[in-house]
Amino acid sequence: MDKNATRYSVQLYIYDLSRGMARSLSPIMLGKQLDGIWHTAIVAYGDEFFFGGEGISSCPPGGTMLGPPDTVVELGETEVSEEIFMDYLSSLGESTYRGDRYRLFEHNCNTFTNEVAQFLTGRPIPSYITDLPSEVLSTPFGQILRPILDSIHIAPPGGNVINGGRNI
Repeated sequence: MDKNATRYSVQLYIYDLSRGMARSLSPIMLGKQLDGIWHTAIVAYGDEFFFGGEGISSCPPGGTMLGPPDTVVELGETEVSEEIFMDYLSSLGESTYRGDRYRLFEHNCNTFTNEVAQFLTGRPIPSYITDLPSEVLSTPFGQILRPILDSIHIAPPGGNVINGGRNI
């Protein structure tokens, strides 16, 4: 790394969509303990970036209807410029991470943040987040719920969809 290059902080914002209910209900419903139903976002360059049923979106940090995150993880720093990052997001938004490609278990906000974290820092997000879908689907009740849950598209209100590398 160039010692004179500008470095940008990269954070992972973690939200529990169940607001604590997963912790208390999962042993009864799934037969195993889940600490939360995780939605994640990458915070870099002064904005929060996330993927949902409308595609890749951005907002000021903590600016969705979810409010402030439950946990913030410092992922490290990047030397990737904001311009290159926005071009990267634009490319992802036109292909891999279009809204119609969202799948709750296989291709979701956590898949997105894991890929973006690795692009920016070379490190993945915590495995307890990326392993959650397989944890749920490994249970009989998870298999019963799968057809219903597959139809759910999570898109926290309050973000601006990224289009052509710029917010609209």
